[in-house]
Amino acid sequence: MDTAPDSTPDTALAAFVRGASLDAKTRARLRDAVPEEFFTYPGGLTAREHQALTYERLRGAGLAAPPAADLLADPPALCALLDRAAIADPALFHVMLLHYTLALGPIIRFGAGQDDTAAEDGAVSARESLESMQAAGTLLMTEVGRSNSHLSPRTTARHDPATGGFVLTTPDTRAAKFPTNTAHPAVAKTAAVYATLVHDGRERGVFVFAVPLRRPDGTVPPGVRIVPAPETTGLQVDYAAVLLDGVRVPYAAWLRDGARIDPDGTFHDPAGDPAARLTRSMGVAPPVWRAVISASAAITRASAGMLAAHSAGRTTLGRLAPRRPLTDYRNQQEAVLGALAAGYALTAVAAHVTAPRPTGPTGPVGPAGGAGPDTAWAPWSAVDRDLALLKAAATAQAQQTVSACRVHSGAPGFAADERLNAYRGLAHAYQNAGGDNELILYDTARAMAAFDRYTPPDPGGAPPGGGDLDSPRTPLFLLREAERRMRDRLQDRVDTALRGGGDAFTAWNGNLALAARTAAACADRIVLEICAAAAAAGPAELARVLHLHALNVVDRRAADLLDEGAAPPGTLEDVRAARRRACDALAPAAADLAAAFDLPAPVTAPTAFLTGP
Repeated sequence: MDTAPDSTPDTALAAFVRGASLDAKTRARLRDAVPEEFFTYPGGLTAREHQALTYERLRGAGLAAPPAADLLADPPALCALLDRAAIADPALFHVMLLHYTLALGPIIRFGAGQDDTAAEDGAVSARESLESMQAAGTLLMTEVGRSNSHLSPRTTARHDPATGGFVLTTPDTRAAKFPTNTAHPAVAKTAAVYATLVHDGRERGVFVFAVPLRRPDGTVPPGVRIVPAPETTGLQVDYAAVLLDGVRVPYAAWLRDGARIDPDGTFHDPAGDPAARLTRSMGVAPPVWRAVISASAAITRASAGMLAAHSAGRTTLGRLAPRRPLTDYRNQQEAVLGALAAGYALTAVAAHVTAPRPTGPTGPVGPAGGAGPDTAWAPWSAVDRDLALLKAAATAQAQQTVSACRVHSGAPGFAADERLNAYRGLAHAYQNAGGDNELILYDTARAMAAFDRYTPPDPGGAPPGGGDLDSPRTPLFLLREAERRMRDRLQDRVDTALRGGGDAFTAWNGNLALAARTAAACADRIVLEICAAAAAAGPAELARVLHLHALNVVDRRAADLLDEGAAPPGTLEDVRAARRRACDALAPAAADLAAAFDLPAPVTAPTAFLTGP
């Protein structure tokens, strides 16, 4: 999460934002990999020219940054690089994330250490092309024609005994891989393709294959068909659908993770069964989730900094009080300070997920790195329920905060600079990308209801201080109590439906809204627990700003708190009064809170064009 240059203000808050994982030399190298010229694009570019420049910058960043294998082994360093890319240009972040974590990641994780080294030329070639930045990495996972396609891709890989390699096929257009960033005709691409391995007439599970999709001269291999999608401004990359018609790849392209096919045709897989294989093949997701969480924190900080810069020193002409500073108005003051607080809260979460994971339980949801709960809608929670759930929480918070910052920045936030719109597009995209947030919430709730490696939180007795919301412990108490009650109600409703003769689909389908709210309450509670730990270890000003975030979370969860009887009538008004007091205390420090983010100059100057040549 560290994106700061050596000139970062020497304050305790700045040190918290900067983190302690990276030394100054590494920070400087990562900063130089994404220089300030990457923060803007020249005018007059066509969509393809814009995309070409994005890939040119990806190549430059990859060559300037530490080696890819080193970055993948060092989550804080990789997240620092990706954070700066996200702040500079969300499209650059997106293609960089795909390149490192979802193209190179599977090759390094699943293709390394295979015992038939002489046959590994194909995998070595794919890895070298990506590490040397001769090709950009891409991902072919989801399929356009079916939901939940991760669970059972229709794209198949069949072993060819005659050549020893595999034949990859998408049976029809509904099995086309989409979305992919593969449309640009002049950018070499190498893909990680997720396909169902079919051998001896049986589906053996979902495996990953390293497949060159486009050569440096722009041509595509036999059997590869790339269909460009219409242009979009949401997240400006070269979207396309990809179909594979009998594409032949060598045995080495199979990123087999210890599986093998013997010369006599016998299939072996250490995963044991197709369901376990799916979870293992999706094991590349944790680096993605860490990066998305960290980038969500980065764009939230950047958006808060932009709103603070827009608001500082700005006067109003309202007739109630002409020439009154804009931040004297409660709505703007609470928007600015709330955005800053969200930036600090997500920074705490990013630091938590990029820190080394200890053995044993890491938090209230369950053991990190171990087998996750059984899943019904998507594979993600089975891989790492903590990170999947925090990814959902971080992207939702980022989208909410970025959107509020854009609205409270008025016309300049929409028209003077594309940055806030681009940040909002990134946060919106990752509601679905990297694991659909709603499906993550449903699977989390299902595990909660079944006590599947889940322990309900203990509120800890009576509310501290009789429920005084000025106490930093009260918001967490309320969220723990609401989560426990919501889980109990969800379980009771599902069990009642099942006892009444309904099947599992009917029982859960009638309770999806409650399931999503229950899991979201769990996510919010975990975030507040992470923030409480950060506040206890940090300076007083950090504790104060994180308390404001906690009050905002209680405000957001007020309906559930009241509905579950976890808070008495009048709580919402008490929360709002406590927030006013918290904002009054923080307002004099707003400039310092924003300065500690140490954002690059182009970010906080949305009307800089007025002073240009």
